[in-house]
Amino acid sequence: MAQFMDVHHGMVGITADQLRQAHQADLDIEQDEGVHFVKAWADPQSGMVYCLAEAPSAEAVQRVHERAGHKADEIHPVPLTV
Repeated sequence: MAQFMDVHHGMVGITADQLRQAHQADLDIEQDEGVHFVKAWADPQSGMVYCLAEAPSAEAVQRVHERAGHKADEIHPVPLTV
């Protein structure tokens, strides 16, 4: 399955608990779209949040994020990993 890194902007001050809650909201519905969110990272100072997902498409990733209440601002395919 393809991997995607998505980026959320404007989440200045996000806490670890808020990040966990947002990630759990994705996990709770990811199967509906055939997506698996692997990990999430955040920088509270810049407000940037990053999520790594395995999914059939970027559109599937976005549909999960939208339903969970936090639409991604960018979604990038990750064609190579080591």
